[in-house]
Amino acid sequence: MTYISGFLLAVPTENKAVYKEMAKVAWPIFKSYGCLSMRENWGNSVPDGKVTSFPMAVKKEENETVVFSWMEWPDQETCEKCFAAMMDDPRMKDMPKMPFDGMRMMWGGFEELVRFD
Repeated sequence: MTYISGFLLAVPTENKAVYKEMAKVAWPIFKSYGCLSMRENWGNSVPDGKVTSFPMAVKKEENETVVFSWMEWPDQETCEKCFAAMMDDPRMKDMPKMPFDGMRMMWGGFEELVRFD
């Protein structure tokens, strides 16, 4: 079964194009390590919650947009090898500066439980 790396973050709304470009530069690197697909999703209907919500989770500020993304891998081992190897990959030096506050980003790995296509 596939393995998913999921990410949630807040990006300054004015940095949308920069974030998209960063994703375009990153994709070939992830793909070369075995990533099957990458999805970057710009929030357009992400309500504030009373107890919890995506905006609350990332401490979204007024001028920011919530981004929800995920990467699909053939398995957990491939994913973990990629993230370990990328630290020494010289292509990472060409990556644009992160256009968001990485301290408020969250991520995790998920084993696929069920899939409906």
